[in-house]
Amino acid sequence: MQILLFLLDTLFFFLVAAGLLRAWMNHLRIPMWAQPGRFVMAITDWVVAPVRRILPKAMAQGRVDWGSLMAVCLLALAYGGIWVSLAFGVASTSASATAMMLAVPVLALKMVLRTLLQGLMVLLLVYAVLSWVQPQSPVLATLDKLCGPLLRPVRRIVPTVGGVDLSVLVLIVMLQVGLMLLAQI
Repeated sequence: MQILLFLLDTLFFFLVAAGLLRAWMNHLRIPMWAQPGRFVMAITDWVVAPVRRILPKAMAQGRVDWGSLMAVCLLALAYGGIWVSLAFGVASTSASATAMMLAVPVLALKMVLRTLLQGLMVLLLVYAVLSWVQPQSPVLATLDKLCGPLLRPVRRIVPTVGGVDLSVLVLIVMLQVGLMLLAQI
């Protein structure tokens, strides 16, 4: 059972992370033809496109990608429902059934928050490594657009030491603390 729950976590981590990345890229007006945009579109279009069709036209305006965010919520709720069903089976009493129904949105919220924090850590690690080993990479420009808004406030506080920008390290440590706090809940 533990292996099945791990595989479920992994699958939904990638789906939710792709949905969040799609929403973030659309918010920042990063073209989807560049990587990782094409990859994200390929993974999430099956759920985002139908959600966008049912959303009111007013929600299609502005910088918030409501279609992707609603798809993320649906994926997270599906994850919570499947996880509860697999972990606890069919409830035999109405009290335990109620508790299981309440666990689904809590698991969904934790999944979205955990995926957000871990996904940001992955983006920051790739950004840091590429900026050191291959600073001319075309993907680095996209990663800079994705990570820049998060790093700017940290860069105002944390100075460069010996020509090395420590803001990525500081932000990764902060995200790790956030993950530890989330695990306590």
